[in-house]
Amino acid sequence: MKKLVIFASGSGSNAQQIAQYIVGNQHIELSLILTNNPAAGVIDRARRGFDCGLNVPVLIFDRPTFYQTDRIVRLLKAQQIDLIVLAGFMWLVPPALVKAFSGQIINIHPALLPKFGGKGMYGHHIHEAVVAAGETETGITIHFVNEHYDEGAVIFQAACPVEPTDTPDDVAQKIHALEYAHYPRVVVEVLDGLIGQ
Repeated sequence: MKKLVIFASGSGSNAQQIAQYIVGNQHIELSLILTNNPAAGVIDRARRGFDCGLNVPVLIFDRPTFYQTDRIVRLLKAQQIDLIVLAGFMWLVPPALVKAFSGQIINIHPALLPKFGGKGMYGHHIHEAVVAAGETETGITIHFVNEHYDEGAVIFQAACPVEPTDTPDDVAQKIHALEYAHYPRVVVEVLDGLIGQ
């Protein structure tokens, strides 16, 4: 049995897509949801069983716990976690966690890295920047996580066109569609060892 955890800071729509994709898979367990946001929508989604009957506990943690203690690392090691999935998680992963799970942490970024990456580039900030730059395409990047924002090895990218009339909200809709179509599948492929670093 391969075990994964999801870190999320927001609504949890990608977490839900992953949960629904793996439900019934005898080889994969979603062991835990971790969030740094007590008001995150992912908490309600988890309490509802991600609308697919999965009973997944949620752990809410604060900044001092994440950055100044080894509690999260010890918890994940004790649970024998195989893969950490960042799904809309807004904090930089601390070096101790990256080192403890080297090659076992993946993230999804709503742009075609290396474009529109780095600190402060997330969510709507990216879609606004893409439109302002007059880009003709954008997309998603799924990548391994290292100590720097959005600089880990790329696992998968998918692109979509940006029309001259597109607003940032239009771009966001296209990006969500790509995320939902590809992230759950890639998570499973990484867990199955089909893709390696």
